[in-house]
Amino acid sequence: MKKYIIPLAITLVSFGLAVIARFSKSFSDFYTNKIFHYISEPFAFITGLVPFSVGEILIIIGILCVVIGIPLMIILLIAKKNSRGKIASFSVCFALWVLSFVSVTESLNCFIMYGCTTFSERYFESKEHPKEELVSLYALLIDKTNELSVQVPRDEDNRFELTINPQKESIKAMKKAAEKYPQLSGYYPDAKPISFSYFMSQSNLLGMYFPFSMEANYNDDMVRTNLPEVLCHEYAHLKGFIQEDEANFISFIATCGSDDPQVQYSGYLEALEYVHNQIYKNKISSGYELTDKISENVRNDWFKFLPENYWEENEKKEIIKTETVNSVSTAASDASLKINGVEDGIESYSRMVNLLLDYYYPPENQ
Repeated sequence: MKKYIIPLAITLVSFGLAVIARFSKSFSDFYTNKIFHYISEPFAFITGLVPFSVGEILIIIGILCVVIGIPLMIILLIAKKNSRGKIASFSVCFALWVLSFVSVTESLNCFIMYGCTTFSERYFESKEHPKEELVSLYALLIDKTNELSVQVPRDEDNRFELTINPQKESIKAMKKAAEKYPQLSGYYPDAKPISFSYFMSQSNLLGMYFPFSMEANYNDDMVRTNLPEVLCHEYAHLKGFIQEDEANFISFIATCGSDDPQVQYSGYLEALEYVHNQIYKNKISSGYELTDKISENVRNDWFKFLPENYWEENEKKEIIKTETVNSVSTAASDASLKINGVEDGIESYSRMVNLLLDYYYPPENQ
């Protein structure tokens, strides 16, 4: 019985810690500030020693265990009558240890941090922002993005062309931001491309943080100019900032504070897209005329996720329909966020705009 009790106990304890963190911000803050980096940085260093994504390999192994392992177990239970007890015992024990590994890594490297004080709460004050400030932010971002658009390299089609090493420059940007925001300090591994990036594209994902391998991963098929912003977003997760709007905001702060205009431009483009969408979502007509001021350069660069003709050129890779993958992925992400206390689920991404407003238009007494 011990071989069952130990992994089961580990699973229960790890989920118990996540539950405590859900209801106790002080516990979550203590863990995030005092303990997490002692776990995350050595873990990230070890998995960072190999050039491929360990998390992706673990997911593939998990899928194979389900697709091949379960039918094989059933066949063995039928064929090996004299060994059914041993086969069943091994299968249950194996499943419990896998469950314990997943529960420990998910709880310690993800779930507990959902309950901690957010980055914006640590360093900024929030207030209600009138629509005039949103329009003003839109104008500010348009001016800055237009300005940067003429400072970056462009290809023969007059589109932003990334010529820097995005890994190196993104890490430099995060470390520079850490001078002002200490929780961002420490070790950063190289982010890793996902081999099955087509599946990420179907899921509408640019990057992915794997708590069970402490890796920052990215969609290797996306338009490269997104990379600096995406990498800084995933690096924010590695430092314990799990909520998506917070990671978006940290990425903006890191990229716009970079010494390299290509990194800055990548971050400002993303911020401009969010604010643009908010202007039109809320039908703020006073902001519409500002859209005409967006330069041709910026128009050539923004809202570019995948290369042109991507879907046509990769249609043979489609095993499951893209609409199905996207729907399932969206539903799973939404459910996961809500389970972890993010009431508005995937809509929380758009809270990035509120954080930008707090950053540019703080309360007068701050």
